[in-house]
Amino acid sequence: MPEATRCGSGSGAESGSDCSMDTEAALESGRRRHKEKKEKKSKRRDKFQRGKAPTDESEESDEAVYAPKVKKSKTVSKQNGHAREESLEKPKLSSLSSKSSRKSRQSSSSETSSDSESESEQEQELTGEQKEGAFSNFSISKETVQLLQARGVTYLFPVQVKTFNPVYSGKDVIAQARTGTGKTFSFAIPLIEKLQGESQERRRGRPPKVLVLCPTRELANQVAKDFKDITRKLTVACFYGGTPYNGQIDLLRSGIDILVGTPGRIKDHVQNSKLELSSVKHVVLDEVDHMLDMGFAEQVEEILGFAYKKGSENNPQTLLFSATCPRWVYDVAKKYMRDEYEQIDLIGKKTQRTATTVEHLAIQCRSSQRAGVLGDIIQVYSGSRGRTIVFCETKKEANELAMNASLKQDAQSLHGDIPQQQREVTLKGFRTGVFEVLIATNVAARGLDIPEVDLVIQCSPPKDVDSYIHRSGRTGRAGRTGICICLFQRREEDLLKQVEHKAGITFKRVGVPSATDVIKASSNDAKKLLEGVPASAVDYFRKSAEELIEEKGAVAALAAALAHISGAAYIQQRSLLNSTAGFVTMVLKCSIEMHSMGYAWRGLKEQLGEEVDDKVSAMRFLKGKMGVCFDIPVDELSNIQEQWKDTRRWQLSVAKELPELEEYPQEAGRGFSKFGNGRQGNFKRNSWFKSGNRGL
Repeated sequence: MPEATRCGSGSGAESGSDCSMDTEAALESGRRRHKEKKEKKSKRRDKFQRGKAPTDESEESDEAVYAPKVKKSKTVSKQNGHAREESLEKPKLSSLSSKSSRKSRQSSSSETSSDSESESEQEQELTGEQKEGAFSNFSISKETVQLLQARGVTYLFPVQVKTFNPVYSGKDVIAQARTGTGKTFSFAIPLIEKLQGESQERRRGRPPKVLVLCPTRELANQVAKDFKDITRKLTVACFYGGTPYNGQIDLLRSGIDILVGTPGRIKDHVQNSKLELSSVKHVVLDEVDHMLDMGFAEQVEEILGFAYKKGSENNPQTLLFSATCPRWVYDVAKKYMRDEYEQIDLIGKKTQRTATTVEHLAIQCRSSQRAGVLGDIIQVYSGSRGRTIVFCETKKEANELAMNASLKQDAQSLHGDIPQQQREVTLKGFRTGVFEVLIATNVAARGLDIPEVDLVIQCSPPKDVDSYIHRSGRTGRAGRTGICICLFQRREEDLLKQVEHKAGITFKRVGVPSATDVIKASSNDAKKLLEGVPASAVDYFRKSAEELIEEKGAVAALAAALAHISGAAYIQQRSLLNSTAGFVTMVLKCSIEMHSMGYAWRGLKEQLGEEVDDKVSAMRFLKGKMGVCFDIPVDELSNIQEQWKDTRRWQLSVAKELPELEEYPQEAGRGFSKFGNGRQGNFKRNSWFKSGNRGL
């Protein structure tokens, strides 16, 4: 026992005096032993450092980092005498093991450091949108995250970020967002997480907990697929017209958790007492405005009448999603939604309503030239391997374009007269790349998320802006870039301006692709096709290739082969102003501003003579009136180029692309007409046509 304890066993003054002396001696002895121990430790540390091999800076810093662990080991030896003696008897072993552990720690430290650096770099690379939409910010299960990642979804898009918590918490929601921003997942993900988090009812014949109504069969199929892709626990079914009732009734008998369908077929099942909606907890109306356009408003309200009870607090959660919100949407909200519903608007009144990743182009084209022009546009803007959707106003037009020989690409039509089974086969073929061009009417305009659509072409400006918004929404989806081209005739210029104004966009006016553009695009496609030919197949054609090279020469033989592969053996030159075949567009620049086209005509006639009047057509002022552009027949080009000599005042050249043009007189302001007004010059009928505006 310690001295202090033994001291306590004595008695009296003698005992107290002895105790005091013993205590002082014990304290002095303790101080001496403590000092000796400190000196021994210092010597051992110096000896260890002298014996340590030279190292780089990282090892030195590493030793400093892990010094506390060495100190901890010595503290243990201080408390345990046997351990201390063993440590002193085997300093070499301790040193070796310490060295080994330091190396191990150094390796671990460098790995940890590199990992943290790479994580830091990854964090820096993330955009604000990706950080805000990170899965970890939301109540999404690990299983759902894995299924989303399998679909290529690595974070939630803005509309999904805004809607997740309100939908998940059970609030009624009206959400308005641009087409192609991921509206389907904005309700599918939170609803699936909510259902999977509740106790699962797996009995046969269970009624659906979620009802999703869509305006078209194609959209219903797409929404059902999106649900199925992110759940393995819930049963998803899709009901729409044009398919047998028996299979759908069998599914109802088995039990459904999520039911997606069109209003007509859902209504049929409810009225036939096959579908029970009283247990529905969540109702989703997708593309609400399109339901109104298609005349489904009455059917939708009849269906909702079976699921809702007036004044009941147990009515289903109601979610309305669309790109546009007409008055009927708010009428539905007032009738079926709770007073405290949440409205989410990612568009706003003054911002662009179309997807921001889409470039909008406009090409003037006569209807008679449309089929031939389409082939060149698709070749240049999409290529032979890209996917293109062409929208028409009528079924007849869709069929005629799909069968037109002028369209070089493989194309199929999609419209309401095509049987449902064939429509599904057609859509599948387009998705899988069996053919590259889909020519469709409005039936395919809404909700279809066909991956990697590179180009959308609208054969004429739609009369309502919402149609343009949804059609252009087939490209530039989920953050990808895309191009939407609108063909228009001269008389449709006002419709084009109406779309610009109401959709909040500006069309870039461009000419039809030139022969040079088509040849370049065709050559690039042909080269890509050649790169894909396996070496084993090349060997079979070597002998024929050698014969062709000997007969025609290497360059001529290969050029002919490329032309044939690309299908561009014959390229037709077209006007950049109005796409008329057999014409070339020229630009005449002037060193001063022109106040009338008559000045340009005088400049041309000075060098080309009076007969130029019969060759030039479709003359337009360049922006700023420092020149004009016009069309001439292709076969007159060489003659004009030979006769013309540039001067200080005039320079004439072939237009490679459509230059920026002045507006027509009637577009410059209110009250202007084609034939003149009182302030901007007296345009008479005869002078208008003579000034080159024939053929517009």
